Amino acid sequence: MPCSCVRQTELPGVTRLSTDISYHPDRTARFYHHPLRDLAAFQAAARAVDLAPERRAALVDALRVQNPPSPALERLAQPGTLAVAAGQQVGLFSGPAYTIYKALHAARLAEWLTAQGLPAVPVFWLATEDHDFAEVNHTWVFNAQHQPVKLEMRRQTGAQPVGGIELAAPPVDELRAALAGLPFADEAVALVVETYVTGRTMGQAFGDLLRRLLARFDIPHVDPMLPAFRELAAPVLRSAVERAPELTAAVLERNRELVEAGYHAQVHVEPQNAFFFLLENGKRLALRRNNGDYQLNGRRFTSAELADRAAELSPNALLRPVVQDSILPTVASILGPAEAAYIAQSEVLYSRILGRMPVAVPRAGFTILDSLSQKRIERYGVSLADFFHGKEALRERMAAALIPPDLTIRLHDTLTDVDAAVERLRARLLAFDPTLEKALSTSARKIRHQVAKIQTKTGRETMRRDERASRDAASLYGLIYPERHLQERLYSILPFVAKHGLDLIDQIYDSIQLECADHRVLVV
Repeated sequence: MPCSCVRQTELPGVTRLSTDISYHPDRTARFYHHPLRDLAAFQAAARAVDLAPERRAALVDALRVQNPPSPALERLAQPGTLAVAAGQQVGLFSGPAYTIYKALHAARLAEWLTAQGLPAVPVFWLATEDHDFAEVNHTWVFNAQHQPVKLEMRRQTGAQPVGGIELAAPPVDELRAALAGLPFADEAVALVVETYVTGRTMGQAFGDLLRRLLARFDIPHVDPMLPAFRELAAPVLRSAVERAPELTAAVLERNRELVEAGYHAQVHVEPQNAFFFLLENGKRLALRRNNGDYQLNGRRFTSAELADRAAELSPNALLRPVVQDSILPTVASILGPAEAAYIAQSEVLYSRILGRMPVAVPRAGFTILDSLSQKRIERYGVSLADFFHGKEALRERMAAALIPPDLTIRLHDTLTDVDAAVERLRARLLAFDPTLEKALSTSARKIRHQVAKIQTKTGRETMRRDERASRDAASLYGLIYPERHLQERLYSILPFVAKHGLDLIDQIYDSIQLECADHRVLVV
C-alpha cells in the first residue's frame, strides 16, 4: 500500500488562505483561536470546553434518538469527554469521497487525543438543514474503464431542507449499470439497496450508508433537524437574533481584515443579511434585516418575535459551526478548504457568542490509484501535476514518452546543434554589426519553437498509432482528474469500494498522518 505526498500548493483551485492555514499558520493566526495543531493547542481548546452536566445529558439523549447504542455514546456521556467533529451535506450515495475522508480523519484524531490523555470521540454532523437540493441530488461514479458517469435523482423541490426530502426513484439501477465489471460492484450496490429505499428521507439514507461504510469506527451522527437538537441549538440562535447588529458589524470588519491580508471572504455578507433562516411549513426561508426587524415575503418580524421562536430558526453557513460547537464539547473540527476559510469569518461569532473555538484541522485528502494505473503513470513518466492542464495536454505529455528513442535523440541533437550554430554566428555577427543581435535571438527562438512543434506532432502521431496508449491516457485522466476535478471532489466513495472492496476504508484510515498537511496519493 504505497503512499506518497503532494503539497497542497501543487493542486488546482487551492486558495492562498487554505495553503497558509496548512503550511504557514503564523500568517493566519489572528483569524483562529488555535492556529497551531500541536498537542498544546488541543489541550488549550479542551480546557475551554465547559459543557454543563444537564447539557451533556440532553446531548446524549438526543443522539440516542437516531444512533444505535455504542461505546462512543457511553464515553460521550462521561464528564470531560470531548468531540472531534466533522460534517457534510447529505448528498446522494454519500456525496463526494472526501466525506468519508473527513469522518475517518475525525476518528483517527479522536483516537490519538485519547491516547494523549484527552478522551475524545468522533461525531459526524449531517447537514440536513441545507436547502439547496441541486447540490445534493446527484453524484458521480466511474465505470470499469474509469470513465465518469453522473447519477441524478430528479424531483421538484422548493426551499425544503434537503435532509427531510423523501427519496423518489433513487438511481440504483443506473448505479448498478455504471459499476458493472468492477470486482466488488455487487457489494457496493448492496449497500445502496439497503439504505436508499423509496420513501425514506435523504438524511436517513445518507446517514445509514455512512454507518455501514464506517461500521468499524463507531461515529455517532447528529441530525440538527431533530426536535431535541433544535432545542439545544436555540440559545445560540436566540443570541444571534438579539445581537445581530453587533455580530454583523464584527463579520463585516473581519471580511475587510481578510481582504487586506491578501485573502478572501468565503461567505459574502451584507448589512441586511441574517445569520439564520426561518423553518416554517416544511421550508427554510431566507430573512432580511430592515431597521432592526426582519422581513420575509412582505411579512415583518420583530427581533423579540424571532428570539421567542429560536427553536424554529436554522443557522446560515457562518453561524452553523458555532451552533454545532455550542451543542458538542468540540475540541477540534475537521474542515475542507472552503470550511476552513469561512471559519476565519465565523471566529468573530465564536468569540462573542461562545467565548471559545475548537482547533480547525484541514481534512486529509487522497488520490486513490490501483496498481495498474500506477504502473502506467511510471511507464509514461507523468506526475499528478501533469493531469491538471487538461486531457489533451496529458495525451501530449504521454505521447512524448512513446517517441522512439533514436528519434528523441535526433530531435535533442538538432536543438543542441541549432544552439551551437547560433552561438558561433553570434560572435561573428556582433563583430560585424551589434544591432543584429536582437534579430538573431528572435530567429533562434523561432527555430527552437519549430523544432519543438515537430517534436509535439511526432508525439501526437505516435499516440494515434498506439491505441493502447490512447486508452491508457483516457483511463488515467478519468480516474485522476475527471471533469477537471480532483477525484475526491467529484466521485463518490462507492466506485472505489466497487473496485477495491470495503477493506479500502481501513487502508485509508491507516494512511492518514495527523502531522502531515499534504495531499496523499494512495496506491491500493
